[in-house]
Amino acid sequence: MTTAKEIIQYMETLRDEEQRDVLMRFFKTGEGEYGEGDEFLGLKVPQTREVVKQVYQSLPLAEVPQLLMSRWHEVRLCGLLTLVEDFGRLATKRCEQDPSAIQGRDEILSMYLQYAEQANNWDLVDLSAPKLLGHWLLLPTRLAGDTPEEDFKRSTLDALAQSENLWRQRMSMVCTWKTTQQGDPSWCLRYAEVHLHHPHDLMQKAVGWMLREMGKRVSMQLLRDFLRRHAHHMPRTTLRYAIEKMTDEERKYWMQVSE
Repeated sequence: MTTAKEIIQYMETLRDEEQRDVLMRFFKTGEGEYGEGDEFLGLKVPQTREVVKQVYQSLPLAEVPQLLMSRWHEVRLCGLLTLVEDFGRLATKRCEQDPSAIQGRDEILSMYLQYAEQANNWDLVDLSAPKLLGHWLLLPTRLAGDTPEEDFKRSTLDALAQSENLWRQRMSMVCTWKTTQQGDPSWCLRYAEVHLHHPHDLMQKAVGWMLREMGKRVSMQLLRDFLRRHAHHMPRTTLRYAIEKMTDEERKYWMQVSE
């Protein structure tokens, strides 16, 4: 399969109506829910990953937007995971400073941002943002032009965070998982503060989740410092997620602080 059309046709042959109904309930596709109107074929993630494994090395980048614009959730995931695989291939230690690899990564990142709103459910964001956007934050880029790279990267995430689109906002938070894994807590802390009073449950969970990971992988003291400043006014959902790996005694303390 070397075209988006062939991939879509193949994935449609894997359709599973029973699993489709399960997924539509799980991803809240009903009227007024966050995934309203999303359509599923009924494929499990390992099935989609298997398709990606078969096609990503031979599928031209120019074909990916057709996958990203598909009505089918799993086809959009296929497109996103194809970008992830392509980006990862160009982000190995050997390729980090290579000019052609930098250009390739920037092209993939630009496409990802252009079609960001097609990642319109939490799984699509969470399976793509850390390994694309988050990894890009750690690597050289030519997209910045004459602007200092750090400033350009920050402005890129700021634009996502300030968007009115929930999924772009979640990207700006969840992508910090990658930078946290590499020992840099600054991105997580910055966007946790930006989104700290977000009204949507999905963002409150994302903020708490990223803070928890920052505490676990970088510094529990940094997490505690953040909580000392904010626990008394942050959403309880966010707080519960942030303190999930603490002892029972410490969790109880922070929940009392928030009352």
